[in-house]
Amino acid sequence: MHIAAGYFHTYAVVGLVAAVGVLFVTMAFGVGRLLRPVAPTHEKLLTYECGVDPVGEGWAHTQIRYYIYSFLYVIFAVDVIYLFPWATVFATPGFGGATLVEMAIFLGVLAVGLLHAARRGLLRWV
Repeated sequence: MHIAAGYFHTYAVVGLVAAVGVLFVTMAFGVGRLLRPVAPTHEKLLTYECGVDPVGEGWAHTQIRYYIYSFLYVIFAVDVIYLFPWATVFATPGFGGATLVEMAIFLGVLAVGLLHAARRGLLRWV
């Protein structure tokens, strides 16, 4: 019974810290709302875009290829995030074979996705 009390005590500490955090954020927003001046005018309610008055509609068409390149960047960034820790574990005795197979599977899945994108013509700049 004594072990369970210590176990739940750690959860109580985490809950208390979370409650204090929520209370702190709520109080900060409330104090900010009480202290700020409220004087809405037509100029203040306009959309602000780098100091330039907005012209036209708010809808703009963006070419999809920029999203594709950003998606490919994210894929390769995640790949690098996994490669560096793998390289350090690979050098540890006893982990070489298993981690080599796991990384080969991971890189294989990425290669299949990259080949699929290349086959569909998504990697062409033009």
